[in-house]
Amino acid sequence: MPKKDILITEEGLEKLKEELTELMTVRRPEVINRIKGAKELGDLSENAEYSAAKEEQSFVEGRIQEVEEIIKHAKIVSSASDCNGSIGIGCVVTVLVDGDEDKFELVGPTESDPAKGKISVDSPVGKALLGHKAKDTVSVETPDGKIQYKIVSVD
Repeated sequence: MPKKDILITEEGLEKLKEELTELMTVRRPEVINRIKGAKELGDLSENAEYSAAKEEQSFVEGRIQEVEEIIKHAKIVSSASDCNGSIGIGCVVTVLVDGDEDKFELVGPTESDPAKGKISVDSPVGKALLGHKAKDTVSVETPDGKIQYKIVSVD
């Protein structure tokens, strides 16, 4: 079964490519050198440095595979310039929630970082806002009940 497309902004794809380059040209060789150095210390069964380096190698190799898979199936979606007032991936949305203004960018799931104002389109808020326009009010179901989002602007 073919893997489905992974929606991502152009900026997000570039960041993934940079991460992949960093992992392959910097992190991987560093870990290999740590393993080599730890092996030279002798008995591997009680060598904490060797164990830690092997664990890091496993993480780095796993992340390389994950990033390669994302890049392979990446489908670049519209940027903010393509929003035309309707909310989609890449749009910056300003909303009113309980009288407080909040601003964030809707991104694909691999780019999500709420602390940096990047909300996934797969999140409850992202799903509720998709396709709406400024001045719309949408309701989002949360564990604490429904929350109303008044859309102020879409850029």
